[in-house]
Amino acid sequence: MDPSHRIVPANAPKSASIQDTANSLGLHDALRYGPRSLAAENKTRGGLRERLESWDATQDNLKLTMQRNVFGLHMPMRTLMERKIVSRNPHMPALAQSNPHLDILMGRDETLDCSDFMMPASELAQPMDVHAEMEKKLHM
Repeated sequence: MDPSHRIVPANAPKSASIQDTANSLGLHDALRYGPRSLAAENKTRGGLRERLESWDATQDNLKLTMQRNVFGLHMPMRTLMERKIVSRNPHMPALAQSNPHLDILMGRDETLDCSDFMMPASELAQPMDVHAEMEKKLHM
């Protein structure tokens, strides 16, 4: 947990390096790797994809930081412990199950996602050999 009040994810640090394309003298090998373009190297890193991938983690970090500032250090620790306890699922592994308790603790109980009402065909075809699934669970 990084104690920051950041609402949106930070941009990835932009840096250009020739370590992958350097020759024995430490210079960019243009004959082997082509001309070097710093604009192309910076454009490939960062952007919208990385922001969207780290959006949930940033929002969760903000909520935990605000809990820490308002209630003290015990509140985010308690929240994280409750999430860990609830995410452990000792039920039958052969049956596909959702975890509404974890959804409530994460604040996702009032949102709909595609996975909530559109199940892929792999989840619809549940294994019928419960004994084999239980044996796999014992050996893990």
